[in-house]
Amino acid sequence: MIDYLPRIAEKKFLQMAKNFPVVLVTGARQVGKTTMLEHLAMGQNRSCVTLDDLNVRDLALNDPVRFYQNYKTPLIIDEIQYAPSLFSQIKMMCDRNKQAGEFWLTGSQSYNLMRKASESLAGRAGILEMSSFTMDEYLGTVNEPLEMFEIDNIRKRFEESSKYDIDRLFEFIYRGGMPRIFQFDDEGHKDYLNSYVHTYLMRDVVELGKISDTVKFYRFLTACAAMISNQLNMAALAGVAGISQPTAKEWLNVLEGLGIVYLLQPYFNNKIKRLVKSPKLYFQDTGLAAWLSLWPSGQTLRVGNMNGAYFENFCINQIKKKFAYNSAQINIYYYRDTDQKEIDLVLESHRGLTPIEIKLSSNPHAGDTAKFDVLKKFGKPVLPGAIICTIDKPLLIKGDNLLVPVWLL
Repeated sequence: MIDYLPRIAEKKFLQMAKNFPVVLVTGARQVGKTTMLEHLAMGQNRSCVTLDDLNVRDLALNDPVRFYQNYKTPLIIDEIQYAPSLFSQIKMMCDRNKQAGEFWLTGSQSYNLMRKASESLAGRAGILEMSSFTMDEYLGTVNEPLEMFEIDNIRKRFEESSKYDIDRLFEFIYRGGMPRIFQFDDEGHKDYLNSYVHTYLMRDVVELGKISDTVKFYRFLTACAAMISNQLNMAALAGVAGISQPTAKEWLNVLEGLGIVYLLQPYFNNKIKRLVKSPKLYFQDTGLAAWLSLWPSGQTLRVGNMNGAYFENFCINQIKKKFAYNSAQINIYYYRDTDQKEIDLVLESHRGLTPIEIKLSSNPHAGDTAKFDVLKKFGKPVLPGAIICTIDKPLLIKGDNLLVPVWLL
């Protein structure tokens, strides 16, 4: 059993709890939502109840009034998606009590949960999506995201950060960031992910009422894992699973809603016709993708033919997860045109566009930054960019761009 490790989401959550009577934390199962709320509630007179308990769920579904007589506020309600009927009662209590942070809620099936919460608790609820550990959370540190890849920012981070080597990096990529995964040895880790898929994920998709053929859905899930860090090919996914493309699209929406995968959209402008429109597919947790793809160890993955794709997925996860809780408004895209010019990541802020390449190399070619100029055609400032790589220390290269060690993310 590992000790509680600080989460990046804590600061954002506590801000919401001061501003809203309800804060709903969504995300995939087993990413630490309830653990974080119970930790933050220490020292408070706040009770916690889970709707995974069938007796409690039955009471919530059939007698919401008596449910709140039994469980007084302030209250944590875990897995709220099982009893959406509680939302109307929460709304009335919030309007009556006008107490910030009265309800802390978690929910795993965000496919329908977000819509129900938005409809019932409009203006009363802050909604926060939570993911599995980033690498620095696992290491016991919580770094702010690198909004600007400028030499002074990078040097400061370099002085403050703890370095990890490529073997430790790929062991994390292979295992993933679900908090409980670190309790297990190699065999236990595989058993845990097997249970995760067949106990939680398959049960959730059936309960959502969207999927009845779990054999084909599992085949579809493994096909998604084989496509990580690549442009979405719906026809290929449908073909592997033996389903129609409309069904594949619906199933992908389910996986997105459950916090299993996400789609990175291309940076696009209708006035520029030579741009691709297909998103790229990534897993929220690389460990789940590695298990689905039958990689036997982190070392095997590090030298395998998919190592660059997993490295890219890891890097984009690090950046995406941190910006989700940051006050800076940053949009995240990738760039690709029909001339095959591609930039792995484009950060859009009020200041302009920051291009980022991701290379699994300790000696990347600095000339790869030349294609950053392609972003100038959008009419926005192109800021200093970076190549994220496995170099030992940051290095300034042409045009104020940087080679940035992956462990500084």
